[in-house]
Amino acid sequence: MINFGEFIPDQPALNNAGATEAKNVIPAATGYRCFKDLSPLSGAADAKILGMFAGKSDSGDAALYVGNASKLYKFNAADSSLTDVSKAGGYSTAGDDRWRFVQFGETLIATNYDDNPQTATVASGSAFADLGGTPPKAKYIAAVRDQVMLGYTNDGTDGEKPYRLWWSGINSATSWTPGTGLSDYQDVVDAGDCTGLIGGEYAIALFDRAIVRLSFVGAPLIYQVDRLTNQRGCSVPGSVASVGSAMVFFLSDDGFWMLRGNELTPIGAEKINRWFLDRFKIANADNVVSAVDPINQNVIWAYPSTNSASGENDEILIYNYNLNRWSYVESACTALSQLFTAGYTLEQLNNISSSIDALPASLDSALYKGGSFFFAAAKDAKVQSFTGDCLPATIETGEFAVSPGKRALISTVIPYLTGSSPTVTVAIGSRQRQIDDATFTSATSLNADGYCPTRSAGAFHRIRMNITGDFDVAQGVDVDAKMMGMR
Repeated sequence: MINFGEFIPDQPALNNAGATEAKNVIPAATGYRCFKDLSPLSGAADAKILGMFAGKSDSGDAALYVGNASKLYKFNAADSSLTDVSKAGGYSTAGDDRWRFVQFGETLIATNYDDNPQTATVASGSAFADLGGTPPKAKYIAAVRDQVMLGYTNDGTDGEKPYRLWWSGINSATSWTPGTGLSDYQDVVDAGDCTGLIGGEYAIALFDRAIVRLSFVGAPLIYQVDRLTNQRGCSVPGSVASVGSAMVFFLSDDGFWMLRGNELTPIGAEKINRWFLDRFKIANADNVVSAVDPINQNVIWAYPSTNSASGENDEILIYNYNLNRWSYVESACTALSQLFTAGYTLEQLNNISSSIDALPASLDSALYKGGSFFFAAAKDAKVQSFTGDCLPATIETGEFAVSPGKRALISTVIPYLTGSSPTVTVAIGSRQRQIDDATFTSATSLNADGYCPTRSAGAFHRIRMNITGDFDVAQGVDVDAKMMGMR
């Protein structure tokens, strides 16, 4: 069997041990799984969503919030609507900014840099208001131990400070006076702009040209700032995603990296970096969003490709950090997030769809249980879950020669995949010389005997499998080849 190996399009097609195409699929240990389309969960906001967050109260009540350029919304499970909970007058988020959220106790804090940080009590349903204590405006926010930390700040005294990190007083989200309650700030002046901030037991701050770790040490220093690297940083702010502060993923000028502890690992080098950078529409890099799907151990990046006329995100890149394997998806979205929602009653499910068959997931799905996790995206100004139909998938093997220097005729392809009766077709790409383009045959369907009859002659061959409908795992193919001699 020719296995569907890891997607490594940066390598030559010939003798590529992986896959030369892995579209609309998720990496698996032995092949690829189907990737499900988005399905609407909420009603629509009045403009595209620029950030999402889910929080829980001390009593376990869950609440989901989203923001667009001018408003903040709370998801209402009673009718699936997005209820406006903005402060009076709303907001004015700039075109290159987004909403970012953090929960601190039962306090929810949201920041978009252009307005004062906003706060509401999680799951209360109350409107947002300016956060007390006169905090600076900020692009990035995180909870670090018992403090709130902001990055890339703008305050009434010093103005815009792209390299400044500012933290609140201990156990207080409303204490922002430096020197009071262990509140203070730190300027990282030779690292460029702050492009990301990750919280937890310690903070990881990413800059254009450096990455630093901030460890709490108490007064008078408060935080010890250690440079983890001065050799590279994060060039695309929306590309920062993390599993806590233990694993941080980001896009640098030379491709994708993972920070694990003190160790930086180039996860995209000689695999997908060149392929990605060639198709990435960097002029619209501000639209990039990312998040980690911990259930499937995938990092997800949504980005605008060179095919996107509007510059909006039209593709998704997937990296499985346990398998160290990649794939990509043709799908549009404006935000990504780990979410959980309030529970639904059977009557409330009618607000999503009046037909059980049209619900975005089965009735026993965790999607409808209060506080249950699901991975979500925003599209068409709605919160959506990845619970729709499997997207049409395309997987290609590496290129192979049956016998070096000789032509061969391939007449049969046996595909190996499992699932609920998916529709499978196969095409063969062949060429005589490496300097020629591969020419693909017409796709042929799987017959009742379990193979796809086809004919293609050449010195070099690759197999393309197309799958529609639900499938579990596509593992690879077998071929029936006949030597034809030299020509």
